[in-house]
Amino acid sequence: MKHTFLNRGIVGPALICLMVFVTWLLATPQTQGPTQEEQRVEDAILVFREIAGLADEGIPEAIFRKAYGVAIIPGVVKAAYGIGGEYGRGVLLVQDKEEWSNPSFITLAGGSLGWQIGIQRSDLVLVFRTRKSIDHIAEGKVTLGADASVAAGPVGRGAQANTDLEVKAEIYAYSRAKGLFIGVSVKGAAIQIDADANQRFYRDPQITAQRIFTDFSLAGRPVSERLREVLAKFLSSGYKI
Repeated sequence: MKHTFLNRGIVGPALICLMVFVTWLLATPQTQGPTQEEQRVEDAILVFREIAGLADEGIPEAIFRKAYGVAIIPGVVKAAYGIGGEYGRGVLLVQDKEEWSNPSFITLAGGSLGWQIGIQRSDLVLVFRTRKSIDHIAEGKVTLGADASVAAGPVGRGAQANTDLEVKAEIYAYSRAKGLFIGVSVKGAAIQIDADANQRFYRDPQITAQRIFTDFSLAGRPVSERLREVLAKFLSSGYKI
């Protein structure tokens, strides 16, 4: 009887959480071709435009201006019942002298332990303060908090890039859920390049993340050019984009 209780009281809910999470993954469109990747970039544009309008609660312009790169991951899903997990797909761009590269597609996945219950969907933005983290992602993957230090980023136009809030952190993390945009901890989640999506989007089976990040003349799609323009306009005019 004790064994049955453990199965029902602990394993059962955990399995239900896992089944819900897997069901969401299977329900996410997995069709081949450029449409899926173009939509991911469109979603990134929408998320960033909405974030840019939050002048008093968004990413400080001073921090964004000094960023080496930015990852925009719309619709990150977190599910938890004792044992939790998160998954999302987005894009990563690097900046050189206020010019942005084309986007490379990335995935974010991780697990967590803790007595949380429920499913949450949120938009995630990661601001990379050093080149090292980007290089490690391009070479394979980076686990936030282990391979690269990460901290919840300061918010609002009054925040300074030299804040004492974990000033040594390589990455600032921001999350927006239910209309709010706040700093968030994502330690333990792994970011890696979505090579298949890159190959489909750029129609090149040999394309690499390194080339995307370094070849600023690389021909992208119209939607990727719009994303680069949105980021550039934010730097030139602040929150008015």
